Amino acid sequence: MHSLSSPSSAASLNLKEGTNWWWDVNESPVWQDRIFHLLAVLYAVVSVIAVIQLVRIQLRVPEYGWTTQKVFHFLNFLVNGVRALVFVFRRDAQNMQPEILQHILLDIPSLAFFTTYALLVLFWAEIYYQARAVSTDGLRPSFFTTNALVYVVQIVLWLVLWWKPVHVTVIISKMFFAGVSLFAALGFLLYGGRLFLMLQRFPVESKGRRKKLQEVGYVTSICFTCFLIRCIMLVEILPSSLVLFILRKLPPKRGITQYHPIQ
Repeated sequence: MHSLSSPSSAASLNLKEGTNWWWDVNESPVWQDRIFHLLAVLYAVVSVIAVIQLVRIQLRVPEYGWTTQKVFHFLNFLVNGVRALVFVFRRDAQNMQPEILQHILLDIPSLAFFTTYALLVLFWAEIYYQARAVSTDGLRPSFFTTNALVYVVQIVLWLVLWWKPVHVTVIISKMFFAGVSLFAALGFLLYGGRLFLMLQRFPVESKGRRKKLQEVGYVTSICFTCFLIRCIMLVEILPSSLVLFILRKLPPKRGITQYHPIQ
């Protein structure tokens, strides 16, 4: 009987030790500071990469204004830069009063993150419909309306939380962000998938076509998965870093091929 219970006792002991280790790390201010400082560095690196890419694009095609690509990288720079600052000054942010300011400080980058990648979905939708000779007049108004609706709902939630700071309101706010993330994931799946299938049907086999096909496929898969996961946890840095790497290629110089500026 003793020999049969020994493995079970050993497993229970190992599980208890593992739980205690995680509890010690989770409750340790030193470990917390290390983890948040590491996250601050990672977000700062992504922010710097985004602004470098923005400058490179501007130097490559200075004759265009704020194109979709430039706005995308600029928003990436802002989102990740603010996140880095929040992690650097985390303890100060936790002591901000009134408490609603803490929620606003944490939620604003999430709203900008949604706008950043919704812009990428808009860009793909425009390419898809233009290639099929379908009018794109309604896409941009829909983009601005959707973003305005998301921001207005979040502002209302902030006001309610400020007026009556109860835990239920915080849960509703988190559920709202989860729904927004799911909406973004479906947008990537819909238009990224359509654009990928359309590129697959092109008869011309070329290196440029294969690269564009891989680019759309990778970005669609990464963003759909990350926004789906983001319904339950914070995973902003993963899509930001991977998408910046995949979309690192500069646009062609003017006169080589058509470029897509923001109207």
